Amino acid sequence: MLKADLHMHTRYSFDCTTTPESMVKRCHKLGINCIAVADHGTVEGALRVKEIAPFRVIVAEEVLTPLGEIMGMFLTEQIPSNISVDEAVRRIKDQNGLVCLPHPFDSMRGINNRGFGEIMKLLPQIDVIEVFNARAMHLGNSNGKALAFATEHKLLMSAGSDAHTPGEIGHAYVEMPEFEDIAGFRQSLAQGQIHGHHTCPMIHVVSTLKTLKKRILR
Repeated sequence: MLKADLHMHTRYSFDCTTTPESMVKRCHKLGINCIAVADHGTVEGALRVKEIAPFRVIVAEEVLTPLGEIMGMFLTEQIPSNISVDEAVRRIKDQNGLVCLPHPFDSMRGINNRGFGEIMKLLPQIDVIEVFNARAMHLGNSNGKALAFATEHKLLMSAGSDAHTPGEIGHAYVEMPEFEDIAGFRQSLAQGQIHGHHTCPMIHVVSTLKTLKKRILR
């Protein structure tokens, strides 16, 4: 069985300093043996982790759109940020990737909060809904809303720590069977069991400080 944390970040994200090497080391310590590295606006970190990890790495990316973030999974090349939702989805599909909505009901970051009609228009293109994000705020029960939405519309469900520091890795994961390709991933995820707990909200302060530090150093 796989213990899959399907949302995490490396130093290639603007708000993270986790190195690929420290990520792999932490995953190995925790028994995390499948990950999706979804940096903001780049696949460079994911490709680097894939080079050095002794376990399965899904190359992903969080693409910023005017309505919030769209995650592409199983990508082969980078997708630019600040493009429309339709363009982001098209570029993901052109790579035969999967469209995932990360933290869709989060009050600060969720695409749904820009208008419920928008998420409904996207519905035919959505492959996966992240139903447990360890960084999602308790207030508003955003994870519960995502679970209810995915259940109602019979969508595949994922979970991830959204880790921006090594200590957060594994705070949420899916226990799922092994798979070999995207079709196998779909089948495996459909059989998955979600596990997770919320990360302390103060971690957002840490991320903000790291972002400021990186900007100053640049």
